[in-house]
Amino acid sequence: MPTDRFVFLGIETTCDETGAAVLEGPRPPRTGVPQVRSSVVASQITLHDRFGGVVPEVASRAHVRQILPVIDEALRRASTRLSEIEAVAVATRPGLVGSLVVGLTAAKALSLALGMPLVSVDHLEGHLYACQLAHPEREVYPSIGLVVSGGHTSLYHCRGPVDAELLGGTIDDAAGEAFDKVASLLGLAYPGGPEIERVAREGNPRAYAFPRSCLHEERIAFSFSGLKTAVLYALRGQDARATGVAPTAQTVADVAASFQEAVIDVLVAKSRQALRRAGLRRLGIGGGVAANGRFRERLTAMALEEGIELFIPPLSLCTDNAALCAVALPKLARGDVAALDIDVSPGLVRPTRA
Repeated sequence: MPTDRFVFLGIETTCDETGAAVLEGPRPPRTGVPQVRSSVVASQITLHDRFGGVVPEVASRAHVRQILPVIDEALRRASTRLSEIEAVAVATRPGLVGSLVVGLTAAKALSLALGMPLVSVDHLEGHLYACQLAHPEREVYPSIGLVVSGGHTSLYHCRGPVDAELLGGTIDDAAGEAFDKVASLLGLAYPGGPEIERVAREGNPRAYAFPRSCLHEERIAFSFSGLKTAVLYALRGQDARATGVAPTAQTVADVAASFQEAVIDVLVAKSRQALRRAGLRRLGIGGGVAANGRFRERLTAMALEEGIELFIPPLSLCTDNAALCAVALPKLARGDVAALDIDVSPGLVRPTRA
């Protein structure tokens, strides 16, 4: 006899993290915020470190090796048998096509073999739903949502968990990608975000007057390629091929701090602009860059100035993980189940209202 609790599995393979999570929530069509019974992530950092970034083919092959052990471990930690799982949710967009295919193939196999519903999840909606997952007692929607990560920097008008309108995004690099590339210029390890944050603590954020692209424009957009070039020129002069003398530790710290502040200035200003334009009083932040301490500090200050509610997930829910598939529950509540012939959609899809 079915209970009023609903247990489902989440699978995440959009980029270079292989994730699986066991989640439990109200039985659809009832609505509510799921609880995370377990969440397991197999990182690929050591595989991509020597390249200074994610290599898609390497990522795909690693997912193939890791996906089944990660699912098994998530079930074990949740003390849950596979036969107790009643649905499987999987991130099918956006992301690296080869990585996405591995996760979707595993989810389809489970759905077919066990006769349970398959739910397609938008990875970016999952990042924003992490705010609700972290604050089940609070109302997160409607809100402005900012996803800021290695692959995405986008602002959304979120009317609900699966009802988001894209307001604008980056026209070139994502913020997290810029962190990685600037870290490489500074001789820091991969991934670059945590490394830049670490050395920036000893630097002067006003040492270099780096550009803030799109800061005062009416359109809601981001651009970080010019900022990267400015960092390159600051380190090597106008000749990009020059090597010169290695920068001192203080120079590295000052460049890192100035670069970090330039990125954060734009992210905070554009979030403020989107809030005012939409007339909303809630702001949710998702994605790996949301783990940056200085960014969180600046957002908190802005929220106090503007009198808005700020939602930022804990660090464990900022980076890619399968707990983000919790957003599948509101989809199931409205009967949104995927067919077995569903395919991945690697590019950024402009969400539409339900």
